[in-house]
Amino acid sequence: MSEHDIPAHLLPRFLAISAELCGLEVLIRTGKLKPYLKKSEAFRRFGRKHVEHWINNGWLTIRKDGGHSAAWRIDRLEIETVAKAREMLRYL
Repeated sequence: MSEHDIPAHLLPRFLAISAELCGLEVLIRTGKLKPYLKKSEAFRRFGRKHVEHWINNGWLTIRKDGGHSAAWRIDRLEIETVAKAREMLRYL
């Protein structure tokens, strides 16, 4: 077994996470979910500390539609993927 192999007992969880992310992408593409989260919603769902950490490490891209006072938004699929990756790392 190489260092890049997924242990057999973790494979079902990893496949479930992959299926969740694929389902999320379908919901976004079909318009059932908005593709972006507002800052307040991201903080509420994932925790302010985590979101700010992910942004500071460059794992999330902040998008702004206007100038200095414009609200920023986060790609829903991007933040969900980062959160799921964090979850998967806890299993390793």
